[in-house]
This record gives sequence, structure tokens and C-alpha cells, in this order.
Amino acid sequence: MFRIKKLDLFIIKQFLLLFAAAFLICQFVLMMQFLWRYVDELIGKGLTLDILGKFFWYMGLLLVPQALPLAILLSALITFGNLGESVELTAIKAAGISLMQSMRSLIVIVLIISGISYYFLDIVGPKATLSFYQIRYSLMQANPELEIPEGMFYNGIKGSNIYVQRKDPQSGHLYGVMIYQQTQSYEDQAIILADSGMIQSTAEKKHLVLTLWDGEWFENMRSQDVAGGNAQVPYRRESFAYKKMVLDYDATFNLADPGGIASHARSKTSKRIVHDLDSIRQFNDSLGRSIYREALAYNFYFPTIGRKDSLRAFSEVAAKKVVFDSLLAGFKGQRRLDMVKEAARNAQIEADNLVFKGDYVDSAQRQDRIHELELLGKITQALSCIYFFFIGAPLGAIIRKGGLGVPVIISVFVFIVYYILNNSGMTMARSDEWTVWFGRWIPTIVLAPLAIFVTYKANNDSTVFNVDLYKSIMYRMLGLREKRHIFRKEVIINDPDYLGDSDKLQQLSADIDAYSQEHKLLRWPNPIHVFFRPGDDQRIQTISDELETVIEDLGNSRDKVILNELNNYPILATHAHTRPFRRTWMNIITGLLLPAGIFFYFRMLRFRIRLYQDLRVITRTNEAITNRISELYHRL
Repeated sequence: MFRIKKLDLFIIKQFLLLFAAAFLICQFVLMMQFLWRYVDELIGKGLTLDILGKFFWYMGLLLVPQALPLAILLSALITFGNLGESVELTAIKAAGISLMQSMRSLIVIVLIISGISYYFLDIVGPKATLSFYQIRYSLMQANPELEIPEGMFYNGIKGSNIYVQRKDPQSGHLYGVMIYQQTQSYEDQAIILADSGMIQSTAEKKHLVLTLWDGEWFENMRSQDVAGGNAQVPYRRESFAYKKMVLDYDATFNLADPGGIASHARSKTSKRIVHDLDSIRQFNDSLGRSIYREALAYNFYFPTIGRKDSLRAFSEVAAKKVVFDSLLAGFKGQRRLDMVKEAARNAQIEADNLVFKGDYVDSAQRQDRIHELELLGKITQALSCIYFFFIGAPLGAIIRKGGLGVPVIISVFVFIVYYILNNSGMTMARSDEWTVWFGRWIPTIVLAPLAIFVTYKANNDSTVFNVDLYKSIMYRMLGLREKRHIFRKEVIINDPDYLGDSDKLQQLSADIDAYSQEHKLLRWPNPIHVFFRPGDDQRIQTISDELETVIEDLGNSRDKVILNELNNYPILATHAHTRPFRRTWMNIITGLLLPAGIFFYFRMLRFRIRLYQDLRVITRTNEAITNRISELYHRL
């Protein structure tokens, strides 16, 4: 039976406090990022506080499902990172409580949060989407003088298309103005060109006053009845230095009609999407069958030979009784040329018709994919709360770093990976490059196994995330090494054997001199010996072992000079100067692969040079320490 224990309450309290703070931070960051997309649509609109409040309120509701997974990830990382950093997690495990047992109360809370996320996605989200985009489209109708873009036509004013080459944001002047006006039909079109202009709203915001300078007006005129017959006036042209125009436009803020917005998949619940998907697929099937029937009913018809002969010729071709070349050979002269032209024209018409039908079918199929993506997205985004928790909590227990440093970096990195996978999958699925289920489930397919892996490793106290282990491996791969750090000990049980250590150091110096004269480390070794003959340099290994023994004994010294000199001893690499690897078969393969062999050969030369320098440093340090030991005994 599940019971809430004091440990559960302790962890729940820490997690919920951090989750509340992380959620507010994530919500604020996402809202600011979202706001930058629409900030130009809000400035200069004269909006009241209630409209702005509704705009931000619906924006916040839309972003809640995105903020919840990131907040869970960050708060779980910090919670278990703090427990690990303060050794509380170690105490919990020492009491016989596993990591999964300590997480059980939070698992229940995360499941509840996941359910809340699905509620927002399925119930609150569609209503908020409808209201948000209704306000947004209404904002686009207000103050069109601020909305007119540079270098493209603006059709936000009914009956007019306005093109502006350049705008002056300070004075409000427009330069390079081109206006297409249309009142009732194409015969009434007017084209207005002006060097500059300005557009302003009237005081009651019911009309727009368009002031133009240095331009021309071209207008098509409809036929007019005059006495004695019909007189055709093709167009009129007017040049002007200054002209004012009044355009009907209601610039007050009015909510747009939500009819077009309500048909989008984002503004529908799961139940309605399932219902509409059935209708969409039924329509797509009927559309496909209709196009197929039209393709079967299509026949070759040549007006030059009549329908009856055309049908007979088509039936013969279909029955493979005659080929096109033999059919065409039966006609001569102009009649044959007319048939070829007619066939080419019919083929082009049919090709254009197929392109149009293909675009229409793609648009219909795209609606199917968008609705299915939205339906699956409600499930996958709610599930992201769960596997984000099983990524954050185990990583916090492994890394054992609390605060806002490492957890924030890891959270941002994981969320970026999720964001890239999610958006890439949606884009590919929407364009029919991937299947819908794969495009929507790819973040779960990638991150859910990662959550299982880190949970398993954390629960079994694995060293897979041991930073020191990977640091040591990287140091060995790159040929790097750490420096010695020998400090004076607070408690010394046995004093060092100074005289014995001095004799050993002198003997080591003599062995190093003999070794250097024999091996000639600065010479290039024979590649055959390097890659294809076994053997290690045992003498350097012996020198290194004896040196470490002396350093360990002298580390008990109280003399600062000796301790400082001990830190000058390098840490010897005892095998890297002889061959690339310890195993003979790996050296043989490396030697046979010429590019890799050249690289490892020069890497080995680098270690030989470094060993030569290290041996010289050891000799000098040996001399300095033996001299210091002699000074100490002379004082006594």
C-alpha cells in the first residue's frame, strides 16, 4: 500500500517550490520569445489595457504546455542535484532506500502534471488559440499606415492594393507609391503612380486620407451611351502635383470573424479532430475516385475528323489494333498538320489540368496530415513531461550539482535537442517527406530511451557519468598529464629516511645518464621495430617505480624546500615512447594502415622528446634535493 512518508514530503516540498519558480521563469522566457514575433503588430495601435491583457492572457495559455516539460526537467535536476551535493542522497541510499523509491512520490506528481498538460492541449488550448488569433487578425486591421510594408503589395485596404518602395518611419512619408484601385469590375481599374505620399486616419477613424505628390492617374473607362450611338472611351490619364484621396476604412479595433480560424486544426479538440478527420478522408477518397473516373473517361477528340471517327480511332488504339504512327499516316497535307496541332493543344491542356488537380489533391491531403499531426501532438507533448522527469532526476542524482549552473546548461541542451527534433519532425511530416506518426513521435523515440538509460544507470550507481574517469581517458588520448600536488601533511607518523632517499636519488641519476647514452631518445627509431616487434621499455618503468617510492617517502618531510622540489618531478609516460599501443596486433594494424601509422609514429616521437626533457628535469631535481638533504644534516 502506498503511504506518504516524511521522506516523500521532504522531497515533494523541495520539488514543488523549485517547480513553481522554474515554471514562472520558463513561462516568462517563452512569452518574451513569442512576443518578439508580434511586437510590431502591437506598437502604435492605440489598444486599451483590456485588449492587451487578453492578448497576453491567451498567449500565456498557449505556452503553458511548452513551459511544463522544461520546468519539470529543470526542477528535477536541481532537486536531486541539491540532494546529491549535500550528501542527503547518499544518506537516503545508506538507509536502504533506492533512487526509484525516493522518486515515487514525484512520479505521481509528474503524472498529474502530464494530465494537466493534456487538458491544456485538448480543452484550453483550442479555445485560447481561437481567441488569440482572433485578436491578432483584428490587430492587423487597425492603423494600416503602420502595416504597409516596403517592397511588396499591401491589400489590407478594401478595393486597393498599395505598393511602397521606401518608408520614412520618423515623418511617415511614403516614397515610390503605386496604387491599384478596383471598384466594380476589371473595366473600372485605376493605376496611380506618385513620387511620394502620406496616409493618415481621420479623427473618427472611419476613413483614410491619402495625400500624394507628383504623380499620374491612369483609369479605364466603361463605354458610355451618347446621343447618336455608342462612344468608346478607352482610358483617361491625369498628371498631378498634389492630390488628396479619401478611402473608406474602419480603423477602430473590432474583433475579426472567427470563422476561418475555427477551421484550423489547432483550434479543435481531439474529439472534433477525429470527427473532422473522418470527413476529410472521405472527401479525399471521393476526390481521388472522381479524378480517376475523369481520367478513364478522357478520350481523344479531333474536330477535324469528327467525334465518331475519333472514338473509333481511340478504340482501335486501345485494343492495340493500330499504333499512332500508322493512324496518323492515313492523313495528308493540311489535315494532318491540323491534327498534330490539335493533339499538342489537347496534351498541353490536359497537362495543365493534371497540375491543377495535383495541387488541389496535395492541399486536401495536407489538411489530413495537419489534423493528424495536431491529434498526435496532444499526446506526445503531454508524454514529454514524463520522460523529461526521468532524464532530469537521474542526471541530477549522478552529477550531484545543485543551483542554477550545471542544471540550467543541461536543461537548455536537452530542450534544444527536443525542440529541433520536434520541429524537424513536424516540418517533414507536414510536407509528406516522413510519415505522420514518425514525424510526431521522433522526439519520444530519441529521448525516451535516453531517459530509461540514465534512470537505470543512476539507480545502479553506475560510473558512466564519472567526470574524472572521462577526464583521465581524454588526458591519455591527447598525451596530456596532470602536475603533482604535494603539500605538507598535518600529521606525520614516520619521518622520511633522508640519507637512504638521497642515495637512491643519486643512483637514479646515474641510471638515467646510462639510459640516455644507450637509447639516444632524440634519434628517429626504426618503424619496423616500432610497429612489428613486441617489447616494452622496462628500464623506464623501473626508474619510474623507484622515483615514485622516493617521492612517497619524502612526502612526509616538514621541509618546505624539499616539498616544493617534489612538485617539480614530472609524471612519466613509461610506454608511449616505444610503440603506439600495448597490444602487438593493434600496432601491426596501425603500421599497415599508412595514414594512421604516420600519425602514431610522429605521436611516438613527441613522447620520446618529452621523455628526454623529463629525464633531464628529474636529474636536476635529484641534485637539488640531495643538496638540500646535505644542508639539513650539516646544520645538525
